Amino acid sequence: MADLRGLRVAVLAPISWPTPPKGYGPWEQVAGNIAGGLVRRGLDVTLFATGNSRTTAHLESVSPVGLNEDPALPGHVLGPLHIAKCFERAGEFDLIHNNFDWLPMTYALGSRTPPLVTTIHGFSSPTILAAYYACAARSFFCSISDADRDPGLAYLATTYNGIDPDAFAFSDRPGEYLLFLGRLHPEKGTHLAIELAKRSGKRLLIAAIPQDREYFAREVEPHVDGEQIVFLGAVEGEHRNRLLREALALVHLTTRPERFGLTLIEAMACGTPVLGARMGSVPEIVVDGTTGFCVDSMEEAVARVRDLPGIDRRACRRRVVEAFTVEHMIDRYVAAYAEALRLGTPPKPTPEQLRWRAHDWWDRPQAFTEIPPKPDHWIA
Repeated sequence: MADLRGLRVAVLAPISWPTPPKGYGPWEQVAGNIAGGLVRRGLDVTLFATGNSRTTAHLESVSPVGLNEDPALPGHVLGPLHIAKCFERAGEFDLIHNNFDWLPMTYALGSRTPPLVTTIHGFSSPTILAAYYACAARSFFCSISDADRDPGLAYLATTYNGIDPDAFAFSDRPGEYLLFLGRLHPEKGTHLAIELAKRSGKRLLIAAIPQDREYFAREVEPHVDGEQIVFLGAVEGEHRNRLLREALALVHLTTRPERFGLTLIEAMACGTPVLGARMGSVPEIVVDGTTGFCVDSMEEAVARVRDLPGIDRRACRRRVVEAFTVEHMIDRYVAAYAEALRLGTPPKPTPEQLRWRAHDWWDRPQAFTEIPPKPDHWIA
């Protein structure tokens, strides 16, 4: 493992929420874990995040709080200024680690900044690939799963997200209810979790932010009865962790390939298995039959509910400790940094990558519509 002690690194976090967030905010959570993990390795880290963030790194901020915490804040202004603050100081760093999607890469295109490493936390749409292709000569890339890679790009590494297992209390006793945790959007499949609960006769707790309010009003709210289907809204802190560890399973029946799924490893750290759609990164995270089940249809999901009490919850916890801790994540990032520093600039694209870049963006493994239809194989 490379020894990068003393390396001056800027970690650029999103500013929708503080770093780390009190509840929802996976990108901010990961950026905070990266900054703290690098500090423990002896690197000189500056975290660019909101002013109310908590970190052992040096903190720089433009926005006083998360944009989602104060609707009066002009996000379209503070976001670019936040990025500019980082690149204004670029000459003070040996490497910049971008966790703020595509826009920071465009700042690097016209400047002589140090090597830039961008973690791709997920492509919001196929058309966004234009920005990644344009900036591929300036930024190195890390994916958060093997499944969430575009064939038109070169990657330094797959750097699975990591958590501190000690922040999640373990329980070896399976609960009675199913849990949906995250955000309410068609791609997250809350409607499928509701269908599963009704068909299996299980209680479902929904702890989520209604990101898509039209979807919530149409597909979720009519089913909420306060008894079998319970909507809790956003949850934070110990309430969130208790919901995870006391559940029978976390339900993750997404309608599009999952990029990573931070809640999956948080649930398993508590000993709670995952019942997830066999798409995207889910089979990379969940060991089918050991830490939960990967399913291909609603019929299979209903059948697997009966098998959930038999899952060894210690195996769920062990899976996280062995593969998805912050320290494992930092090992991968330190190796990626060392390679980026050795190369200096990203390699030229291969003929195969150029062929994909000239191809129709919508013909991609991660392509999806804004409101994905329910896949045929999930129809009862």
